[in-house]
Amino acid sequence: MALDLNNKSILVTGGTGSFGKKFVEMVYAHFPDVKRLVIYSRDELKQFEMSQSFPHSKYKSIRYFIGDVRDGERFKRACEGIDIIIHAAAMKQVPAAEYNPMECIKTNVLGAENIINAALDCGVKDVVALSTDKAAAPINLYGATKLCSDKLFVAANNMKGKRDIKFSVVRYGNVIGSRGSVVPFFLKKREEGVLPITHQDMTRFNISLEEGVEMVFHALETHWGGEIFVPKIPSYVITELAKAIGPNCKQEIVGIRPGEKLHEEMITETDSLNTVELDNYYVILPSTPTWTTEDFLKAFNGKMVPLGFKYNSGTNDEWLDAEQLRDQIRQHVDASFTI
Repeated sequence: MALDLNNKSILVTGGTGSFGKKFVEMVYAHFPDVKRLVIYSRDELKQFEMSQSFPHSKYKSIRYFIGDVRDGERFKRACEGIDIIIHAAAMKQVPAAEYNPMECIKTNVLGAENIINAALDCGVKDVVALSTDKAAAPINLYGATKLCSDKLFVAANNMKGKRDIKFSVVRYGNVIGSRGSVVPFFLKKREEGVLPITHQDMTRFNISLEEGVEMVFHALETHWGGEIFVPKIPSYVITELAKAIGPNCKQEIVGIRPGEKLHEEMITETDSLNTVELDNYYVILPSTPTWTTEDFLKAFNGKMVPLGFKYNSGTNDEWLDAEQLRDQIRQHVDASFTI
């Protein structure tokens, strides 16, 4: 790995979540001499629980900061001496966001603004923000706030002045086995013998936490500032996942929930105007970059996607069947998983 995070100071917002824990694990596995790794989040219980897995006595460079991305002054204080910010904090639950819209906006939009301002003021060198498929052609408030967040981080590159800093975004869909996702939900529900299916044709992308962290590492290593990185990953039909987890369970159709899409979408048809295809991922380029598209294509041996191209889980060309999904669950969620 050409990326070197040794002797760097890194801050992770929402660091006690599924991504944050895996990010910390992989940073210490690859870069044991990281200078400082700050876990910034607002839940003291989750920080306490995480500190049992990553105690300061063993991981000398780890720090746990209580704070909210809504609190600009506190976040700015936490950023003193930080080289890299990974922004994973967000209000993510679609129904909660619909019912509490201003709370979602405060965290996902105004929180993003606080991160940008602190990064500009504190000499941070690299910022990578996590996005979501729901930010592409959003139909719910959560997706709309994440689209706003993405736009803020992309535009931040045009307000950095002479500062040596780059802002970029990594966008991917549901992570297999992450907290609140469908796999642990199905694993629990199969004990009842019935798996609730929203729609028999519903599809989702599949990515592991490890692959998500590796994508962030890749962004840190290669970004020029302003890109939205989208990995090429397989899809599955929700009924195949149900078959993988509970082949003997009844599948009960319950209907699509408010604000939920039939297929995950990560690159819209309109995005294709600014999208580059590389070997293992796509890159949505900023509409007003601080560099030229020609130089970017030449540097990475990329090509513009065809006009009208779109990337969603329903029209994907790579699919996982039930047996492959079982292997994924054993590998990334529960090694003891059996049917």
